[in-house]
Order: sequence, then structure tokens, then C-alpha cells
Amino acid sequence: MLHCRQVYSAVSAMTVSPPNQGFILSASSFDQQGQSLIQLWLATDAGPVKLEVSGEQAVFFIEQSQLDRAQQLLGDLLARSANLPLKDFQQQPLAALYFHSLAAHKAAQLSLQQAGITCLEGDVKLHERFLYERFCYGSLLFQGQQRQQRGYTQINQAKVKAGDYQPQLRALSLDLECSRHGELYSAGLHGRGIAKVVMIGQPQPSECEIRWVSDERRLLLALCEEVQRFDPDLIIGWNVLNFDIRLLAKRAERMGIDLPLGRDGSKLRWREREQGQGGFATLAGRVVVDGIDALKNASYHFDSFSLEFVANQLLGRGKLVDDVEDRLGEIEHNFKHDKPQLAKYNLEDCKLVTEIFEHTHLQQFLVLRSQLTGLLLDRNGGSVAAFTNLYLPKLHRAGYIAPNLRGDFVADSPGGYVMDSRPGLYRHVLVLDFKSLYPSIIRTFKVDPLGLIEGLLKQDDAIEGFRGGFFSRERHFLPGIIETLWKQRDQAKKEQDQARSHAIKILMNSFYGVLGSTGCRFHDPRLASSITMRGHQLMRDTASWIEQQGYQVIYGDTDSTFVWLEGDLDNQQAQAIGSELAVGINHYWQQRIQQEFSLESQLEIEFETHFSDFLMPTIRGSETGSKKRYAGRTAKGELVIKGLETVRSDWTALAKHFQTVLLEKVFSGDDPSEFIRESIQQLQAGELDEQLIYHKRLRRRLSEYQKNVPPQVRAARIADEHNRKLGKPLQYQHKGRIAYLITLSGPEPLEYRQSQIDYQHYIDKQLKPIADAILPFIGKDFEQLSSAQIGLF
Repeated sequence: MLHCRQVYSAVSAMTVSPPNQGFILSASSFDQQGQSLIQLWLATDAGPVKLEVSGEQAVFFIEQSQLDRAQQLLGDLLARSANLPLKDFQQQPLAALYFHSLAAHKAAQLSLQQAGITCLEGDVKLHERFLYERFCYGSLLFQGQQRQQRGYTQINQAKVKAGDYQPQLRALSLDLECSRHGELYSAGLHGRGIAKVVMIGQPQPSECEIRWVSDERRLLLALCEEVQRFDPDLIIGWNVLNFDIRLLAKRAERMGIDLPLGRDGSKLRWREREQGQGGFATLAGRVVVDGIDALKNASYHFDSFSLEFVANQLLGRGKLVDDVEDRLGEIEHNFKHDKPQLAKYNLEDCKLVTEIFEHTHLQQFLVLRSQLTGLLLDRNGGSVAAFTNLYLPKLHRAGYIAPNLRGDFVADSPGGYVMDSRPGLYRHVLVLDFKSLYPSIIRTFKVDPLGLIEGLLKQDDAIEGFRGGFFSRERHFLPGIIETLWKQRDQAKKEQDQARSHAIKILMNSFYGVLGSTGCRFHDPRLASSITMRGHQLMRDTASWIEQQGYQVIYGDTDSTFVWLEGDLDNQQAQAIGSELAVGINHYWQQRIQQEFSLESQLEIEFETHFSDFLMPTIRGSETGSKKRYAGRTAKGELVIKGLETVRSDWTALAKHFQTVLLEKVFSGDDPSEFIRESIQQLQAGELDEQLIYHKRLRRRLSEYQKNVPPQVRAARIADEHNRKLGKPLQYQHKGRIAYLITLSGPEPLEYRQSQIDYQHYIDKQLKPIADAILPFIGKDFEQLSSAQIGLF
């Protein structure tokens, strides 16, 4: 407790800050001295700010008819209550119950729920409600009692409102190197203005800047000093949270020291999740952003998310290591015998992460996502949370409180429309795509949670959906939210702002998934079905209209329609027909929606692609056309392959090369027989061995595979048995990615192969399925071609 003189000094040191603007790095709420406190860390032009809001009361809602009983049950837990002009989705009037502390808020919910009283919106966190009710998403304006602290500014009694501040965040890439037992060797740090390695050992010449320390304890403390000196907003890395930060916390705990990495000098705090699923780090004023999670949030897909693989895919270079199969062994060797080389390797990993973030504009993407939705920079996924942040404040102003998660609906909504395909080899196939189909359906037909509640009350004047859904023509929010985002995306495209355009696209496309998710408080099959089933109707009727114009629709998938143009046409004529069809379809839907629903159509179909040559294969072993699998060559000569072996990560390089060349020959009208014979000959002669490697991910622990043991698991078990005998760490016990070959003795890991390769396996399981999907359309048979070739040996 402060003495009176101390209190006076503290108050006198404070001044009222002018209105300022900042970007939210972190947000939390907790109890302090029996009162709730909201704490926000901000990045501003003047440096970091810790903003504190006291006096905000946590709240939840109950039916007004239950208020007297609730007051009796809660007693002194309750700060106050009020009947409000709010109602639930069943039209029951509600009362609000307010609490001074989060502990009281939690205890009150438990007490009332045990008494059978439903508490609405009791799961909304205090700091989240505080921000979104003020429409503060990412950026904000703030004012309050200001006091300068060492390294940051503190704002007490803060008031905030929405802002549009564009931050310039400082990022520091962190990478640790350690022994197989977790003993730290070095820590690499890279960012604008820093490229340094902290290394245990005696000073020696190096290409890199190295800060030498005598032991692991001093390495930890030196790392903290370097972080505080650089003062980053973001700490980035590759699996940085669940490896690097976790390892730092564990090593510090082992040595009995604190790591003052927070901006206010507070220590790093680590908390493990249940069942070993990673953990949480608290780092005051800084955000830990993992590169893998950030790429997934931005909808990037890779066969592997290892730093080596992603860096090669995006940057064209990988890690600085010679022994790819035993990186850990090389790291340990270099620490003992060549520490400058280890430092160079360590720093290069940091640089790769920095450059991946810059190359993909990940930081800009995450900032924009936060400004659009209120999601914090380190939040993974979060589609439901983003929707809630955007929707709840509007819903409250419309006089409604949101429902809790519901379990009374069992019917599920259907997925996207997929038409039975017509297999064949075609000339001139057009692809017509509905632009953002599901968001367009939401805009056009007013699909919306509030719209559903209001539409069911006044069905005579409502827009009929599916599965009993009716939607209000006037009272809705989601169509307007999408319209605003749509315009912002169009503007971003004009300005060639790819990061903003991409972030908006991901957000708009997430709304259907959110409404169809049982993890969303607004989940209702009538909502999701009124989107997907309307999509089915649009796709079917669009295909019918096209066929009425004299053309054949050979396939349809979610929002794409594939149209075959029969006859002797050139590319220019085919493309002219594609443009005419798009205009005609848009006009058709504008008229029909106006006539049937008295609504303005927001649907727009585009002529997307013209394939001069196109293959729609059959399902293997069947004459039925496949789905989501096709190949085509555009009028510009580009080969496009969807769902076939060439684009699947679990097929070999042999299969991918064989399929690509085979398709090119067939599309060009060349006889592929000689190519097939040569491929088999080269395979059997051992000339293609490097193309025969399977790369597959182990999605479970090795011990969990009991009844069904796939080839990659058998190979992984062999590899780890060899590792055990050689005293090496086991690589595959806890998931991972294995490279292996099929031999005459079965699957064997690439690094420990002992048997001869089973070439017949690759003919039967890699070449034959590909050939059988293509050759029948040109009157060829793989069995005959391969038999003739095999007979030569």
C-alpha cells in the first residue's frame, strides 16, 4: 500500500494526455484488488503504450421474469441490475446483471445455471465487449491520465473510440539452436537494424556478429538484454511459440531465473495446454507470431510447412546445412568444432523467416485482419470470433441479445453443389464462375441471423429461404456488412493492395462457414441451408439456361460451370461465346429474381477460362465421370490440372512428370505410345530412382497405428529402429514427415533402404492409374503397351 506522500507524488506525475491513436497489440481483463481491470498494450508513433481501463462492469443477461429470483440467489455478488429494452431470439424481455469483478461474474453464472436460470452472453470476455461495443477493431483513439514509465507510456482512466491508425510494427525474428536434450547453444536475432547471434563459447573470428557468453544462464540473460534493446512489437519465428519460447521458459525455470522480456520489465510466463497441445505465453507489450500459423491464417497451402520446404517454395533457397538427414547431428558437431558456422546457420534461419514474412506480406495481412475483425495478431483461425465481433454490437443496437450455443438442431446443411460430370476428351470448354457466390447469395436473399428471427415473425412479407427459413426484407446486418467489405475489396483491387484484398476475401468467404458451424452461437441449419441450397438451385438452373441456348454443360462444381462448345471453332470465336453467355446469364438472374422475389440481384457470373483442350476423366475402375478432377490446356498454352496426381502431395515425382507429359502429348494430338514405353524402360533400368520417393505425413503418433498400418508408418518404424541402434534421436514417434521407397521387401525409409526397389509396384500403382484415366479417350491401352515393353526384358 502506498503512503500518502507516495500517492501525491504518483498523481502529480500524471497529466491528461491529448487524444492519441494506436494499434492494439494485446488485450486482457483480470481482477485487481477486487475490481475488474482492462489492460491494452498499443503500438503508437510515440512508442509503446500500456492503457488501463478500470470501473468497467462485467455483464450477462437473463429473462426479466427471473430477475427477482436471481437477485435473491446472488445477494452481494451483484453490483446492480436493470431491465433493458432488449429481448432474446424467442422475444422474451431481458434484464442485465452487472458485477464489479470477473470472479463475481463467473460465480454468479454458476449459481444461476445450477438454479436453472439461463445466462445469455456470459461467455463474452470483458475486454472484447469493451472494444467491439465501441467498434474498436485493431486501431483506436485514446485519452486518459498519462504517466511516462521506463520504456513505455501508461494511460490510466482511459477512454477509447474507433480509429484508423496504420501502424509501423517492429518485428524481431528469433531462432534457438540446442542439443538433442534441449541444452541451449545459441540464439539468433534478426530484424531491421539487427542481425546478431548470442553464442556460448570463447570469442573467435566469424562472418556474423556474435555476442559471446560463457554459459547457458548468461545466454538467457543476454538474450533478454538484446530483446529489450531492440524493443520489438512482434517476435516472429518458425514454430516460435511452441518450440523457441517454450524452450526459453523451460530452461529458465530449470535454472531458477526469470526472463524479463516484457516491455514493462515483467517476466515471460508460460502455461501448458492440456494433453501436450502446446501452450500460451504472456509477454507484456509484445506479440509472438508463428510463421506457420500466420501462413495458414492467410490461406497458404504447402505439402510441408517445414521452414526448409516453405523457404524453397517462396524464396528459392533453404537452410544452411549439409547433412539434410541429420541436421541435429550437424548442429551438435558445429557447436563443438565450428561455432562460426553454427552462428551462420542460426542467423540464416532467422533471415528466412523475416524474408518469408516480407515476401508474403504476412504482417500487413495480420494487421488488416485485425482492423477488419478485431482479432488480435496472434489469434489463429478465429472465423467465429471475427463474426461475433462484427455482428454483436449491431445486434444489441437492434434490441436483441445473442443466444448461447445451441444443441436443439440436428439437421445439417448440404455442402456445395457438385454435378455429375460427363467424361471425355474435349475441344473448347468454357468455365463460367459466379463471383463470390455465397456472399452474393447472402446479399441478394438477405440471409442473416436477425433477418431469420424477424422474417419468421412476419412470413407474409419475408423472403422465403430453405428448410423453413424466412428472412426479413428490412431488418438484417450481414448483407450490409458484406456490401461494405465488397466495396472495400474492389477499391483495394484498384489500388493493387493485394494484402487488403486477400484479407477481405478470406473474411467474406468465412461467413457461410461460420453460420454452418455448431461452434457459432448463431448456428441454425435454416441459415446455412438457405445459402448452400440456393447455390444448388442457381447452379442447376444456370446449367439449364445454357443448354437451352444450344450448348452442353459437362460439369458443375460449387460456383463453376463447364460448358462444351461443339463444332469447328477457333479460340476467338469460343471466347466471344463465353462473354456472351456471361452477359446472358447475369441478365437472366436479374430478371428472374426481380420477378419472383422483388429483389435486386447481386449475383455476377464471369467468363473465367477458355480451355482449348480439356479432359474430364472417369472414376478409377468405372465409366462414371469423376468429380473435382480434371485437366485442361488454356488457349494461351497453360496446362491446368485439378485434383489429379500431379497436384497431390502423396504421389511420386515419377507420377507427376508422367502425367504432365502424357497430357501434353494427348492435347497436342501426338501418339504417346513411345513415351510410355520409354518411361517403363527407364524405370526398370534404374534411371528414374530419384523420382520414386514417397513423401507422406504421419498424422498420428506411431504407437497409435495398430490395426491398419499404412506404408509410411512401416517405413517410419524401420527408420526409428535404425536411429535407436545408432544412438540417434527418434524422429517419427510424435508425427512428422517420412520419405520412403517401395522395395521388394516392402516400404523402407529413404535413409536406411537396404532392398532392391520394386519397379513393378511403380508401374502398377503410379503409371497405370494415370494412363488408364487418359488413354481410353484416344483408343490406347496401357496393358498392351506395357506388356509389349516388359516382354523386351
